[in-house]
Amino acid sequence: MNAEVIVTILCGLAIAVGVAGTIIPVLPGSILIGVSLLAWAIWGGAGTLGWVVFGIGLVFVVAGMAASAVLTGRKLKQHGIPNRSVLVGVIVGVVGMFVIPVVGLFVGFALGLLLSEVARTRDFRSAVRSSLAALKATGIGILVEFALACAAASTWVIGVWINAVT
Repeated sequence: MNAEVIVTILCGLAIAVGVAGTIIPVLPGSILIGVSLLAWAIWGGAGTLGWVVFGIGLVFVVAGMAASAVLTGRKLKQHGIPNRSVLVGVIVGVVGMFVIPVVGLFVGFALGLLLSEVARTRDFRSAVRSSLAALKATGIGILVEFALACAAASTWVIGVWINAVT
C-alpha cells in the first residue's frame, strides 16, 4: 500500500465525516470536505484530475454553505425572528448535547429557541409559530447544504474511480 492509497482512504473518511457534519452540527462539515478535496488534489497522485475534482467539488461546497446561510437567513427575516433567539437556541442546544446524549443538541436548540421567542413575544402561540418557522428554515438550509456536500463527495468518488481506471 503506497502513500497515495493511504491519502485516498484518509480523504474518503474525512469526506464522509464532512457529509455527516452537515447534518450533525457537532462534526466538522463542508469545510472538512473542501480541505479533504485539496489534500487529495495535492497528495492523492491524480495530477490534473485531482485539481479538476477539487475545483468542481469546491464549487459544490461553497454553493452549499452559501445557500444554507442565505436560505436560512432570508426565512428568519421573513418571519421576524431575531438572531438573539437563534443564538439562545444554539447555546441551549450545546448544553443539551451534554445533558441528553444523541438528541440533546436538537432538543436543546428547539427548546432554547422556543423559550427565547416566548420571552420576546410574551405570547406562547406566537412563539410556537415563529419557533417552528425558524426550525423549518434551519432544516431547509441543512438539507440544501447536505445535498451539495453529497454532490461534492460524489465528484470525489468519480475522480477516484477515473484515476484508478486510467
